[in-house]
Amino acid sequence: MSVDNGRKINNVDTETLLSIYRKIYTIRHFGEAGIDMYRKGHIYGYFHSYIGEEAIAAGVCEALRDDDYVVSNHRGHGHYIAKGIDLDKMMAELMGKSDGFSGGRAGSMHIIDNSTGNIGGNGIVGAGIPIAIGVAMGIKQEKSDRAVVCFFGDGAANNGTFAESLNLAAIYSLPVIFVIENNGFAATTQVSETSLCENLCDRGKGYGVAGKNVFGNDPVEVLTAARAAVKKIRNGKGPSIIEAKTYRHFGHHVNDPGDYMPKEELEKWNDLDPLSITLQYLKDYNVSKKTIAEINAGIEKKVKQSIKFAENSPEPDTKTFLKDIEAYDI
Repeated sequence: MSVDNGRKINNVDTETLLSIYRKIYTIRHFGEAGIDMYRKGHIYGYFHSYIGEEAIAAGVCEALRDDDYVVSNHRGHGHYIAKGIDLDKMMAELMGKSDGFSGGRAGSMHIIDNSTGNIGGNGIVGAGIPIAIGVAMGIKQEKSDRAVVCFFGDGAANNGTFAESLNLAAIYSLPVIFVIENNGFAATTQVSETSLCENLCDRGKGYGVAGKNVFGNDPVEVLTAARAAVKKIRNGKGPSIIEAKTYRHFGHHVNDPGDYMPKEELEKWNDLDPLSITLQYLKDYNVSKKTIAEINAGIEKKVKQSIKFAENSPEPDTKTFLKDIEAYDI
């Protein structure tokens, strides 16, 4: 590999940038593979693509330790990957196979893996926010310096759970980072139609929670904000909000053509692709094309292997499923 460790932008060295790039490219390639498998009928339920937003998960999770926690949402594949989840098991879960994290019963929106600190996704908009508060309270009681990051969208920022959770986080000085992934739409409704706030992170001011607005397609800018928020938590100074403005490349889910997305706006944001921005950083850091090609090939091989693993995984056993149902019979 050709790596120039003398290069630094915003205190981000070459190895850190390469780590971020690996996360972004893995999220992108896994997302593209997921779309393909969905359209072939191998993934059940909905599939919400994270393509176009990868720099947020990659930048935030690069600032975390292995023992920190992440609470996700319905568009969570990027969060899971950035936090180090096993691709084989996740693809098996998406395809409803028994070797998945939940034995193939959870599907795309409810992935969970405690071993990597992925507390889980949620199909209910905004429902992950109070869950993150509960995790943060547990950390506080343990007197640990761990952090919990809660990812949610601009639509969830309008839920009452966000306001209540902000207040609890503030008064108890909880170790939580609220990451608003503002991609401009709550499903199909533009954020300008649901909020008069230019920056949703400003809502924290009324509760005493500091907010930071960042360009969500720039991984270095995201990482810098995440590092500051994590440092604040490690020092026992409580919660923060990071609002990352971005734009998804497609509709709300795979079956949504996204016709409501203004063509000019979509084209503008596609030119600001986080993958392209990260590749430009690598060029500035004098990372060779050969190194990037080797990284890409390795990631593509891993994703291909995850599909093969999922295809070879057995279907869930009906008897086991019924036995698990009986365990919850009260």
